[in-house]
Amino acid sequence: MQSDDLIESVPEIDALDEKILKLITRNARIPFLEVARECGVSGAAIHQRVQRLLNIGVVSGSEFVVNPTKLGYNTCAYMGVILEKATEHRKVVEHLEKIPEIVECHYITGQYAIFLKVQTKTNKHLKKLIDEKIQPIEGISRTETFISLEQEFKRQVPVK
Repeated sequence: MQSDDLIESVPEIDALDEKILKLITRNARIPFLEVARECGVSGAAIHQRVQRLLNIGVVSGSEFVVNPTKLGYNTCAYMGVILEKATEHRKVVEHLEKIPEIVECHYITGQYAIFLKVQTKTNKHLKKLIDEKIQPIEGISRTETFISLEQEFKRQVPVK
C-alpha cells in the first residue's frame, strides 16, 4: 500500500458549491430560497446541491449549539491524558465516553495520547471530576489540565 492510498479523496466542489457552503456555514438556518437568490439559481437546484454535499460527506446535518455558560457550565478546561500503554486507548475512551462533562475527545500524537475538552459548572466541579471519574480509570497514567480563561474565537475551516 502506498502512502497516497491512505489519503481520503477530496470530492469535487465547484464555484456554486463553494458559494452555497459559505452561506450555509455562516447561518445554518438560512432558507434555501434565500441561498438560491444569492446564488442566482432555483430553490430546487440549491436543495439538490445541499443534498449532494450531505451525501458525499462535505457537510453533515445542522445543529443548535448550546451556550454552556447559559446552563451554568462556567469552567472550560482542556486535559492531556497520558496512558500507561498506548494499546489501552480504546478501553480508556470507552470509559471517558460515559462522562457527560467531556464534550470532545481526540486521539493525538505527542506528549499525550488523548486530549479532552471538558465543561464543568465550577473549578471545584472540575477537580471532583478529575479526582473521582477521570484519574481512577484503569489505563490512565496521569493527566494534565489547562483551564481556559476565555475563548477568543471559534470558526469553521475556510471554504476556498
